[in-house]
Amino acid sequence: MNHEVLKADVIIIGGGPGGSTTATMLARKGWQVLLFEREHFPREHVGESLLPATLPVLDELGVLPAVQAAGFLPKQGATMVWGKNPTPWSWYFRETNQRYPHAYQVWRPDFDQLLLDNSRSHGVDVREGHQVVDVRFEHERATGVRCTAPDGITREAEARWIVDASGQGALLGRKLSLRRWDPFFQNLAVYGYFTGAKRLPKPDDSNIFIESYEDGWFWHIPLHTGWMSVGIVVDSQVGQAGISQFGPEQFLRDQIPKAPYTASMLEQAALVSGPFVVKDWSYVSDQVVGDGYILVGDAACFVDPLFSSGVHLACMSGVLAAAYVTTALKEPSLQHAAGQVYKELYHKEYEHFHAMAQLFYSSNRTAESYFWTARQLLGQEDILSPRHAFIHAVAGQPPRGYERAVLEQGEAPAQFQQSVAQVETDRAARRQQWLAERQADPSHQVLLQSVPHRSEGVEAQRKPVIADGEFVWGYVLITLGYPEGLPCSRLVAQLVSLIDGQRSVDAVLQTMLDAVDAQQRQQLAASVLKTLELLYIDGTIRLASP
Repeated sequence: MNHEVLKADVIIIGGGPGGSTTATMLARKGWQVLLFEREHFPREHVGESLLPATLPVLDELGVLPAVQAAGFLPKQGATMVWGKNPTPWSWYFRETNQRYPHAYQVWRPDFDQLLLDNSRSHGVDVREGHQVVDVRFEHERATGVRCTAPDGITREAEARWIVDASGQGALLGRKLSLRRWDPFFQNLAVYGYFTGAKRLPKPDDSNIFIESYEDGWFWHIPLHTGWMSVGIVVDSQVGQAGISQFGPEQFLRDQIPKAPYTASMLEQAALVSGPFVVKDWSYVSDQVVGDGYILVGDAACFVDPLFSSGVHLACMSGVLAAAYVTTALKEPSLQHAAGQVYKELYHKEYEHFHAMAQLFYSSNRTAESYFWTARQLLGQEDILSPRHAFIHAVAGQPPRGYERAVLEQGEAPAQFQQSVAQVETDRAARRQQWLAERQADPSHQVLLQSVPHRSEGVEAQRKPVIADGEFVWGYVLITLGYPEGLPCSRLVAQLVSLIDGQRSVDAVLQTMLDAVDAQQRQQLAASVLKTLELLYIDGTIRLASP
């Protein structure tokens, strides 16, 4: 063994979107970052369909202009044969995301290369062709790695922190037995790239197309290269048996005639790359932060690919992980609390996509078969975890865009649909009531005399929040829809803390006004009343007569 020991502040295992995002953000904070990537880029990788939620991260990394200039096809939304309608239907990102009305269908070898080159340009020491074979621990703390270089020599590297972004290989997840497999999504995928495939008619010609059929579902992702990424998701046991008997290519070809739209689109197409098989499926690591290490992207969790969440989760967790590592290196006293917030935020995003995919599978009625029957919720709506928070998120229509399609096109459990409808109805009623009362009470006299009460579980807490690429102490608002806490200003935290069900709005307002000088009082009073309006409409507080 060569005894040369490389040293850095942070070692990152893996140069995919999660690893490169983490590396770039850490390098920006001035840390010496050493990134080991097993492959030589560009390299093949599935997961070509991005979400609009990823674009702000790419913008923050400074790589969005390069992505926009690469010629990737704009992804306006999705077209699906799914739910209760056997004919294709479409939804569009612009319906729920005005800032980013489209995403991109990317060629992953080029896309990942852009992200990795961006890390290099920020000063990251990128070593391609270096496979990390083990993470070294001393007194239960991760302190370094062993890696095999292209020349076959195994080298040691030491760092103050280790980031595992090794993808589904999940080096630390396997070594420490951190992964918990999901019993609901026991699937596998077989995919390849076709030339000569038909695209959807305009304006949906750059959409991802998903067709459910008897044994699972197909995806079609058009690429700017002229190729089409085509894959099937089937039951894991059924797929493995078919692949063992016929081989992956014949198994894939045997499935095509079962899906009529897919068969038509591939009628004149030729397979030019693949097929490839992805066997390991949905899992989550309950422990994503440990002594000297953190898990990022697929190394921490993997959700069923139905909603193209992989790159988004990787990039999002990369930003969070970089903030956590920076905090741990600069402010060790904040390390434990920041680690808990990283876990909460990452698991919240994972749970949202997991629950949405779970609900979407259960709402499909286009085929009656073993595959779909085995993936019904069977009335167990409470397995959508955490159920109440998920219902509020769906009702709130966040900019991911899939939530409305589930409700409008599928057959979600009746109790779930009723719960979402009730949340939306209640919110709309509170908005109307607030507007009506303010028109009848323009001087706010009735409002000032009313007594605000916090809804059950609502409180303001002091917790770490991200600011300028690291965690700092701040404030969060704990609500039914945000049990992990929504970052808020000190004013909101103070206002919520003063609401005790005893003091009137006027008393609360006066307490806050007493803490500022005369010049600030008018502006503060307006801010407090506006905040009360938002809290009331959201259901965070209720108002009672004195």
